Amino acid sequence: MSRMLLEVKDLFAGYGATEVLHGLSMQIKEGSITTLLGANGAGKTTTLRALSKMIKVRGQILFDGQAIEGRATEDIVRLGVAHVPDGRGTFGSLSTEENLQLGSYTRKDKHEVAIDQEKMYSYFPRLKERRNQQAGTLSGGEQQMLAIARALMLRPRLLLLDEPSFGLAPLVVREIFDIMQTINQRDKVTILLVEQNAAMALDLANYAYLLETGKLVLSGLSKDLKQDEAVRRSYLGH
Repeated sequence: MSRMLLEVKDLFAGYGATEVLHGLSMQIKEGSITTLLGANGAGKTTTLRALSKMIKVRGQILFDGQAIEGRATEDIVRLGVAHVPDGRGTFGSLSTEENLQLGSYTRKDKHEVAIDQEKMYSYFPRLKERRNQQAGTLSGGEQQMLAIARALMLRPRLLLLDEPSFGLAPLVVREIFDIMQTINQRDKVTILLVEQNAAMALDLANYAYLLETGKLVLSGLSKDLKQDEAVRRSYLGH
């Protein structure tokens, strides 16, 4: 039976005086793909930022049994949490390969880093074709692939993935989702996915949480949420 990799208890977070998350509690099993659904402004991106300690939080965050809510972002990264933010955030003036190398900056095992770089090129062949190209000149889909590959160069145990489909053509999105499923199965990377395309997110994920105005209102197996009438009407369009 899978153990819990991430446990969040009574989490509050926001920006300045504005509180966005109101007592959020959730659990993520090791090796799973979990999706966080909700309308724009529900607090999905804020949840990922809170888990990475990019914003101030109150409450408890346990990663593999360790309390991390008081730690700095870079310490959380070293524990094995990688965050791919919305907007991708690649370094546009650096090459594809230099971006990947930056992704492994906390690692000391240089030989293994080289192996992982080739693994990323096997997952994302288009990045290999563009390894010497400036990241800022890549297409939107290629930049998203690079952002994910760079995060995976950390060898994370947990990947926080924010809106990977945003602004991309459906075929590119399908390709990225297929790769994420492969990475989850082969490399056992646990994934927490925030995604506007609820149907695709529920197809990919094992488990789902539904967030409304900073509070969790529904959770369960993805296959069950797909059958929930309110979810179908509000998020799946049928």
